[in-house]
Amino acid sequence: MDFRPDEMTRAFADEARTFLDEHVLPAEPVLAKQVADTPGEWTVRPVVRDLQETARERGLWNLFLPPGPHGYGGGLANLRYAPVAELTGRSPRLAPAAMNCNAPDTGNMELLAHFGTPEQQERWLEPLLEARIRSAFCMTEPGTASSDASQIGTRVHRDGAEWVVNGHKWFATGAMNPDCELLVVMGKTDPNGPRHRQQSMVLVPRDTPGVTVVRPLTVLGYDDCDHGGHAEILFEDVRVPAANLLGGAGDGFAIAQARLGPGRIHHCMRALGMAERALDLVRGRANERIAFGGPLARQGVVREWAADARVEIEALRLLVLKTAWLMDTAGNRNAMKEIQAIKVAVPRAVQRILDHAIQLFGAAGLTDDHPLAEMFAAARALRLADGPDEVHASALGKAELRIPATPTEGNAQ
Repeated sequence: MDFRPDEMTRAFADEARTFLDEHVLPAEPVLAKQVADTPGEWTVRPVVRDLQETARERGLWNLFLPPGPHGYGGGLANLRYAPVAELTGRSPRLAPAAMNCNAPDTGNMELLAHFGTPEQQERWLEPLLEARIRSAFCMTEPGTASSDASQIGTRVHRDGAEWVVNGHKWFATGAMNPDCELLVVMGKTDPNGPRHRQQSMVLVPRDTPGVTVVRPLTVLGYDDCDHGGHAEILFEDVRVPAANLLGGAGDGFAIAQARLGPGRIHHCMRALGMAERALDLVRGRANERIAFGGPLARQGVVREWAADARVEIEALRLLVLKTAWLMDTAGNRNAMKEIQAIKVAVPRAVQRILDHAIQLFGAAGLTDDHPLAEMFAAARALRLADGPDEVHASALGKAELRIPATPTEGNAQ
């Protein structure tokens, strides 16, 4: 078994690490100032645009989209992308956006690349790949349990040459950004059909009459204004051309699952980067902060936290890499158990690591003087995003219990 990444992976990871150290991390205070100087604005800040130009020049652009038959993939396969994505997690506010590898645009671009018509790709995918526009994914609803996507309440019906959308969505990430021009909306086109054939995906321009952005939403007090915010949206008799259907009628549930698989592994990759950043901060704080006659690094509980964090990060990184390898070699469906496993395990572990880091920093860890509180909020939200822990754990347990017993186990008395 060879654990060494191949030459291409090392080259991209080295380039990403240099970009992060020389450009992204020094730009974090610049972003903070630009956000503070323009309160209430949801636009992409100038520093992000500057970083995007640098990322393009370095070849660090759209790396999330691997080569494929659709003709739009110019990035890396999952196993090669994993170390790069982890590095971007060290600066979650800046690095993914700088490299045009940030959610929800990544998932929406994958959908358009795999399921979009040539006309849809020209209208929406190409400007997204150029970062000229933003998009949002509208699936979660305030009135239904989002852990069961089959019961969404939004209705989409055909009226002549148009689809008519009526529904109520929220946590549509990116929809507050004025550059957001596309809403990918999941709704029911056949409420009486088979459970997983009732839903369809419709492409809705954000400025379509009947679309009302009600309000921005916060996550533990953070408004994500530098990424475009999470929005609550009403769709009232929203009409779009019949050609705006993504895939076929009834394909919505399957399309959503195709989107969420890669999204889940990307989230986990970046989350491990957040954990590594937290450990870097802990290392500095523990060796510099003096309490009870010596540095905090001498305290047994601090050493235990650091040891547990290192064990969890190393173990989960290997599981994420195995998952990425399976997705590349066997396909997303055959990697579903591993995807479910990392989606449960990684956010839980990273949240715990960040909680200990905040504890070590004391009151300072709760402030915006350090990135820990915001990263904690992101890790906690990740335990709900793309499906809550309990749903993934239940599905994983169900799959595990279907595995036939080995002869030894089957004959055990």
